[in-house]
Amino acid sequence: MKKKNMSCWRSGWIVFCSILLIACNNTDAQSGTSEMQADDSYQMVDHDASNETRALLANLYRIKNNHMLFGHQDTLAYGVKWQGEEGRSDIKDVTGSFPALYGWELGGLGIGQEANLDKVNFANMQRWIKEVYLRGGVNTISWHMYDPVTGHNSWTKDASVQHLVPGGKAHDKFKQYLDTFVAFNQQLKVTDKQGNQVSVPIIFRPWHEHTGDWFWWGKGHTAEKDYIALWRFTVDYLKSQGVHNLIYAYSPDRGRIALDNYEADYLYGYPGDDYVDVLGIDTYTDLGRDESITVAQQKDNFRRTLEYTVELANKKHKLPAVSEGGWDGIKADNYWTDRILDVVTHNDTTRQIAYLMVWRNANKQRENKDHFYAPYPGHPSADNFKQFYADPYTLFEDSLPDMYRLHR
Repeated sequence: MKKKNMSCWRSGWIVFCSILLIACNNTDAQSGTSEMQADDSYQMVDHDASNETRALLANLYRIKNNHMLFGHQDTLAYGVKWQGEEGRSDIKDVTGSFPALYGWELGGLGIGQEANLDKVNFANMQRWIKEVYLRGGVNTISWHMYDPVTGHNSWTKDASVQHLVPGGKAHDKFKQYLDTFVAFNQQLKVTDKQGNQVSVPIIFRPWHEHTGDWFWWGKGHTAEKDYIALWRFTVDYLKSQGVHNLIYAYSPDRGRIALDNYEADYLYGYPGDDYVDVLGIDTYTDLGRDESITVAQQKDNFRRTLEYTVELANKKHKLPAVSEGGWDGIKADNYWTDRILDVVTHNDTTRQIAYLMVWRNANKQRENKDHFYAPYPGHPSADNFKQFYADPYTLFEDSLPDMYRLHR
């Protein structure tokens, strides 16, 4: 299925490409450096990032004023009514297209498990990540790391971060956990259409939702200085091990951020501009979870969340995104156009969100529960989701430009 209103989309894309040609005119192909946007106002965390990784971030910047990538967690691994079927996704079952952005999770990798905490096999995940890249899609990875000190999963309040940072008693063990990611990442190499071997670019989102207290790296049982040290060491260590295909995304949880004190609350634990490429926000609060307030108030709060995130990202020359969110069960038939599309397209500021990713669709038979954030065939919001898909503002995989090439 192709998008509706494609004539409008193509006209807009011609203008977009013209701007792209101007912006990329000074690309230095040999060194991999480039003018990533017209004013060249930002620098990547990794100055040695691969050309494909640089191109991905540059293209996300250029797209963000006119379009938003839609993403879904674990979309190839299982769906509400299926599992283990290659080439399937609840998103594709409804719209005919895969999402533009694919979310993956590494919980369990550090302790040597073969599958993550949602029973997604890591070898399959690596294969899917490479397939997504070759199709032109975008991959993002989070990590609910098991605590290297106690061995507990992420959802504990152990005061462990102080022992993982440089000088801590478990610092060497923490490096061993990071080494499992280095090894995982080494398998994310493909041969592109030109015959070159490249590492698949990844939007990497470590230590997320630290403004909450539900993870062992969270606020309340982790000192702010230790969280910052944890983030910085993670980035520095991965770069020192030759990992140069990552875009680093910072993503506090909106539920613990007061809208009237947004910037200060958001920047709690911020590791610094030299350590962040993407200013993301994880929000379930604004997208349906907080049923104690009216729909109109939720929408207004979501608008304010987007505006404050974009304004802060622009001030810091970072990419703004909704890095995780949604409404478990999607309890409104017009959810996609009314609660999301109408808000993200509300004004010139909100429209600058580069991507929005909703969480996973648990397999009901396997997990014996209703737990899903995207529609599936037969769900009451499926028809509305088709309208969301058809809107020229939203990008799914079938309407993405080449995200891994700096267009001259």
